[in-house]
Formats: sequence, C-alpha cells, structure tokens
Amino acid sequence: MLKKILASIGIILFMGIAFLLYTFWSTGFFRKIEPKNEFGEVFQTINLPGVEDLAISRKDSFLILSVDDRAKKRDGEEGIHDLYWLDLSKTPFQPQRIPLPSDLTLFPHGISLFELGPHHYQLAVINHVKGKHSVELFSIQEGAVQHERTLRDPLLISPNDLVLVGKDQFYYSNDHGNTSRLGIFAENYLGVAVANVGYFDGENFRIVAEGMGYPNGLQYDSDKDLLFVASSRKFLIRVFDINSNGDLSQIEDIDAGTGVDNIELDEAGNLWIGSHPDLMTFSAYAAGKKELAPSEIIKVTYQQGERSPIEKVWIDSGETMSASSVAVLFGDFLFLGNVMDQKMLVLKKSSP
Repeated sequence: MLKKILASIGIILFMGIAFLLYTFWSTGFFRKIEPKNEFGEVFQTINLPGVEDLAISRKDSFLILSVDDRAKKRDGEEGIHDLYWLDLSKTPFQPQRIPLPSDLTLFPHGISLFELGPHHYQLAVINHVKGKHSVELFSIQEGAVQHERTLRDPLLISPNDLVLVGKDQFYYSNDHGNTSRLGIFAENYLGVAVANVGYFDGENFRIVAEGMGYPNGLQYDSDKDLLFVASSRKFLIRVFDINSNGDLSQIEDIDAGTGVDNIELDEAGNLWIGSHPDLMTFSAYAAGKKELAPSEIIKVTYQQGERSPIEKVWIDSGETMSASSVAVLFGDFLFLGNVMDQKMLVLKKSSP
C-alpha cells in the first residue's frame, strides 16, 4: 500500500515538474537575451508612456500614437491615456495630443488607419474603460480628427487589436476566450487555446476564427488579400485568406520563435513585428514585479507555401526600452512602441 502511495506521489511530482518546465520553455524563459542592432542608433527618445500601438499614413506623413500609462493605472494612479499625432515631415519629431470630445473617455489599445480618399481616413480604436470594451470610430480629414461613433457588443470579449479592411469593416482579436480568473490562468500558463478573432461587417459582429492562443496584433495585406494574426502565447504568425463574405480560411502558421505582438507592413510588403521574447519576464514586469522586460523587433518576408525568412532586427534586454509591442518603418526611421515603458524610441538607419 505504501509503495502505491509513494508511486502516486512520485507521478504527481513528476507531472508538476514537467508542467513547470513546459510553461517556462514554451514562454521563452530559458532563452538567453543577447542584444542586437541591425538597424541603427537611437535618433530620438519621445517621452510618452505606454505607446502600445502606432498607425501610419505614408502618403500624408503622419503617425497616430495609442498612449496609455498602464504602469500608473496598475498602481492606482492617474496617468496619460490619449491619442497623439506625430508629424513625420519634421525632425525632431514632436507629438501633439489629439483633442477628443469631452464626453468620450479613452483608454486606447490597438488602433488602425484606413484611407478613404485623398487626405481622408477612418481611424478605429480599441477602448477599455472600467472593464468595459468598445471600438471607437473616428474620421480624419485634412488633419482634423472627429469622433464618429462607439461600437459595443458581447463578442468584444477581451479585445486587443484590430485592423480596418474597409469603411466600418474590421477584424479584431480577443486575446482571451475566458473572462474568469481560472480560465485566464489556463490560457496564460497551460497554453489552452480558446481565444478568437472576430469580424465587424459594418452592421454585425461575428467570430470568424477560433482555437487560438492569445491572438494579438492583426494586419491586412490588401495586395494579397491576406490577414496576418499574431498568436503571442504560441509564438506564431497565423496567415488567413479572406473570403468574399469576410470569413477566414487558414493558409499556414509561421513559427516566429518569439512572443509576437503588433504587426505592421512596410512599403515592400514585409512584416515588422514588436515582440516579447520572454513572456514570463514580461508578465512579471507588467505586474510591477520586475523593472525591465526584454524587447525584440523582427522582420518577416512572407513567402506563401515556403519558409518565410525572419530577420532579428533589434533585441534589447529592456535597458534601452522594455516590452516592445510595435515597430513602424518610415524612410530611414524605425519607430518603436511598447506596452508600458515611459518612452518610445526612434531609430535611424545607419549609413552603409
């Protein structure tokens, strides 16, 4: 009898140790962070906190910045939470706060910009206010930003990012499928993949892709009619064909080898992705238990049906900038945002 009890205890201990090792391994904890810079030196530091996402117009040379001081919010303090405009035609770059209606409270997360016509855009913003989620739609015309409407729906479960594919039409990621603490724990640490991607067709919300592990950043390639979805927990970039009715058909997964966050396209169609190479350290950093979290920027040259080359452009221990979440290329400049550092960075390409 004693032998059976000891054997059972041994099995339980083995399974517990195996679970811990798998969790640490699958979240990048054992990866050695070796700083790397294949782009250029820091050209400018912009002192805005939590610039988690960026949206660019290359034609009209401006960036929209999604800003939320999550560190202060975590600690129960009031911090900046706004949208900012960055004119890309002048250096040094000077962000300007975008005036919002007095009755609109905005804690922005993922953002997306869609060109409607000459100097005319729609801007979509994920908004989190006191545990309630919405999508805010804005019109930008000749540089003037105007709030259009607020969208709410039960299918906005835990929205993280979104990408406009037409006027009033967008895909969005629910980074968790559960709302309970136990369910969220299972997704974060057991790797349970039950999150999803939704679609708003201009009138209704619906779920179009399920069984995903922390879907995060989204990007739409209009030339190829493809949707790219970052699966942070699985270290994957998931690639989908877009059907005529807005449904998705998965083509393939790209193993990114890092916790991919927001995805941006350059003019050549390459993917630039802000990433978290060590999700366990990032989680501790986000909770205020660590001072730094490593950053990684990767560039993916997508080749359908083949092995897509992945270039590690910039890796940092967190001392220069912690928890990179987005990278936007504009000419010789690379704009780097993050989840909750107190500044964003602008790199300038080194001369050949």
